[in-house]
Amino acid sequence: MAKTKKINVQGLVLMIFGSIFGFANTTIAFYLMGYASIIWYILAAVFFFLPTSLMFAEFGSSLKESRGGIYSWLEASIGEKAAFIGTFMWLASWIVWMVSTAAKVWVPFSTFLQGSDQTATWHLLGMNGTQVVGVLGIAWMLALTFLSSRGVDKIQKFASFSGMAVAFLFAAFLVISVAIWVKTGFHLAEPLRSATTFVKSPMSSYQTPIGMLSFVVFSIFAYAGMEAMGGVTDSMDRPEKTFPKGLMIATIFITLIYAISIFMWGISTNWQQILSGDRANMGNITYVLMQNLGYQFGHAFGTTTSVATLIGTTFARITGLIMFISYLGAFAVLIYSPLKSFVLGTPKALWPKGVAAVNKHGMPEKAMWSQALLVCLLIAVISFGGKAAGDFYNVLTLMANVSTSLPYLFLVTAFPYFKARKDLQRPYEFFKSPIAIKAVTIVVDLVLVFGIAFTIIQPMLEGQYLDAFWMVIGPIIFTIMALALYHRYQHKITKG
Repeated sequence: MAKTKKINVQGLVLMIFGSIFGFANTTIAFYLMGYASIIWYILAAVFFFLPTSLMFAEFGSSLKESRGGIYSWLEASIGEKAAFIGTFMWLASWIVWMVSTAAKVWVPFSTFLQGSDQTATWHLLGMNGTQVVGVLGIAWMLALTFLSSRGVDKIQKFASFSGMAVAFLFAAFLVISVAIWVKTGFHLAEPLRSATTFVKSPMSSYQTPIGMLSFVVFSIFAYAGMEAMGGVTDSMDRPEKTFPKGLMIATIFITLIYAISIFMWGISTNWQQILSGDRANMGNITYVLMQNLGYQFGHAFGTTTSVATLIGTTFARITGLIMFISYLGAFAVLIYSPLKSFVLGTPKALWPKGVAAVNKHGMPEKAMWSQALLVCLLIAVISFGGKAAGDFYNVLTLMANVSTSLPYLFLVTAFPYFKARKDLQRPYEFFKSPIAIKAVTIVVDLVLVFGIAFTIIQPMLEGQYLDAFWMVIGPIIFTIMALALYHRYQHKITKG
């Protein structure tokens, strides 16, 4: 087997940053809640991101030799069957994410090439925009699967490059915002009118208790994805030290960047003037804000309106390129890590012959290609199937919605059982007393249960009962599928 380069602390932090930090999360947060989103992001970090990161650091350092990531963590804590169900749901939700995101990546690419999202106007060989994007999504999936199957060092390069690109975007945004702030005599485009500015959203639909609660759920899952790093612990240099150190640095770093970024948007953007009309929406908000940042930069330094507009368009194009690169890094990690956790962590008897085998680079290549073909098939059905396929995609997304958060509930609930084991070496421990272990488990579980419950209740309050039904039925269907696979495995073992 070829020798691969081990992941160090710096590489891990960049991988985490590239996979979790979403520059678009800061723009959406400012759009939905203005300065008020800062407090929710900090609370989400304190009550979800930080405690779960510390838990994952303990799991990862104690079970550093396991190749199965969260499957191995769950199996060592609450048993094989529950681990299989929890990890199957986790993998299913990531597959749905890949199906949707393989199409979304072309929006920033189009913005880079054409100055704004023009994917709807694309045509190729008689295909319309949706179909062209579908074909490009399939090509994207196949290309990244091929490159990722060449080894974890290739994945690290993608993810690290992605992390550096997003870090560059943030640094540029920070420097330009400060330059505007200084040039305008420390004037904020979005003024701090009173203390309620940090609590009350400027958007009317997010001033109600229901609106605010829906944003809490959004802020919590802006931090999702840390557990995916559990799949690469066996590829780290001294994982018992690298993993917890990298997680802690990334946690503090990402939380600070989210809070600072949201505040900085107020330097260049007056919410009522730029965001209150029909110009901005959840899909294009990042490019609207960056274009406005460029325009305000030109305006602050005395350029003509046409030059300021050109600077704004250039900013939007550069942002499109960097957001495209950030998707590249996230995909490189998520094509491999969740699948590896599931396929290499579970008993080989679960899988057809050869699926769990690894290539000379240590990668489960056959399983990765099987996953790629499934994702490509779903993309093709959705892209070429018309309205019925669109409805199918919406159902698929809704089914994955709650399933995305349920594995966290499994992991957090399993933590006390993991801590109760006396036969494990623990190179890193943060939670030591039984009271601390119980308290952190209850608090994070309540946050997750609240988030899941409200995700289901919100569409019901709006009269969208069918959407709520699919959200509830999704985890049930994934559980039935997991139980069927597990039953097949048990029957095979008994027969054997």
